[in-house]
Amino acid sequence: MKDHIETKVGYFHPDACDLSAFAKLIAQTVDPATVPHASDIQKNTPIYDMSLLRASLDDTTMRREIMAEWAGVLMNGAGVLVLRGAYADTRVLDEATSVYETIIATEKKLASGGGGDHFAASGSNDRIWNSLQKLCEAAPDVFLRYFANTSIAAACEAWLGPNYQMTAQINLVHPGGAAQQAHRDYHLGFQTAKVSADYPAHVHDLSPALTLQGAVAHCDMPIESGPTKLLPFSQQYRAGYAAWRRDDFRALFEERHIQLPLAKGDALFFNPGLFHAAGANTSGDIHRMANLLQVSSAIGRAMETVDRQKMCKLLYPHAVRSHQSSTLSGAELTASIAATAEGYSFPTNLDRDPPKAGLAPETQQAFFARAIAAGMTDQAFVDQLDQMAANQRA
Repeated sequence: MKDHIETKVGYFHPDACDLSAFAKLIAQTVDPATVPHASDIQKNTPIYDMSLLRASLDDTTMRREIMAEWAGVLMNGAGVLVLRGAYADTRVLDEATSVYETIIATEKKLASGGGGDHFAASGSNDRIWNSLQKLCEAAPDVFLRYFANTSIAAACEAWLGPNYQMTAQINLVHPGGAAQQAHRDYHLGFQTAKVSADYPAHVHDLSPALTLQGAVAHCDMPIESGPTKLLPFSQQYRAGYAAWRRDDFRALFEERHIQLPLAKGDALFFNPGLFHAAGANTSGDIHRMANLLQVSSAIGRAMETVDRQKMCKLLYPHAVRSHQSSTLSGAELTASIAATAEGYSFPTNLDRDPPKAGLAPETQQAFFARAIAAGMTDQAFVDQLDQMAANQRA
């Protein structure tokens, strides 16, 4: 369905977003015929009982049928689904929770974590960046059993295909923890409004297909604990990456969102283009812990390995001279920098390189341009470039 907000030149802009078209999209209801493997539909969200479906995932034909259904839900349906009982045995979640609690306590003591958060004020939650690697390092036996989960693997493959790349972050929201604002997620959701608007419309369409959002419930999550607020069908609004910051769209989200209680061992998956936000924890005693799965497609990568840090160091003195002598125009210099420096903030080490001034750290390209404008010396440029690289390393 098209929503008539694309401009003549093929770009989306917040001012052109149509709230009435968005409202029409989110007024849809799930047709049960489109989700035959779902055991229930709650608040327009298909619920899949994995105690009934888990064995089917061992059969290639049945597995593909189920995955095709899940992909349809994520793309053209509600955009969200719940795998009830994704973990048949939740004891491994308890073991992982204990490890994560130790990591949180250690990072607080060392002041190595909590440098920033996404879509929430720093310090509101306890956050473990790269909980994937940290669990593997701290307890590889627990990690092995934690991710030996065929339900989660099937959900990831349903959306991304094989060879997907897993990352994860623990989010622990204590009683009294405030809600997030409505948003869309990585990739374009992590860019500023201006940067997002610079990407053509077809990239807005493609961005959600590059990642999958998931969450594993490490405890029971009744509504008062603040499970994720979701707006079914909102991923279908093509200009959503331009619209989600607008007050009227956020107000409609608050009016129409749904929340689903989750039990320990449940998993929630949704299209990253779905409007969503963590809820407020209004409980008196529930410390809501979820492992947020950020799963990436294997094929959104460059063909060759390029040492862009080395190239930047070599190019910088020549770029400075061309700037000072005006032998290259500003646009020409920008084009040369774009072919040289890394233009994306990710992947990075979010402990050392946290999202403090927004949702993404400064890129090599932005730093390169800033250094020229500031008249930074060659050695200062090299030193700061090395520090940026050190901050990004695992």
